[in-house]
Amino acid sequence: MREAFLKRLFAKVNCGVCGQKYDAANIKILDQEDGLWVLSVYCGSCGTQGLIAAVVQEGNITDIITDLTEAEYDRFSKKEAVGVDDVQAIHSFLKEFDGDFASLFSEE
Repeated sequence: MREAFLKRLFAKVNCGVCGQKYDAANIKILDQEDGLWVLSVYCGSCGTQGLIAAVVQEGNITDIITDLTEAEYDRFSKKEAVGVDDVQAIHSFLKEFDGDFASLFSEE
């Protein structure tokens, strides 16, 4: 369980070279002793490899609290973050939007 938690945790870390997030499949646990974990990471985007040393204290690991199913979490965690262009696009849309959601979502 700790291995899965650490892989999920470090899959949220950005590569120090290109800034892309690491894929959990490219994170390997090399060793663990007395709470010290050594992981190998590989960036699928730029090919950079690195080592991470993490100290994990004993105690309960809190699960992520979310309304998403595990499948939804996996699907959305691989998506790009909302960017400036996305925010500007929705701002422009809402500026002109008249509030009529019924016609917006109708199948006509």
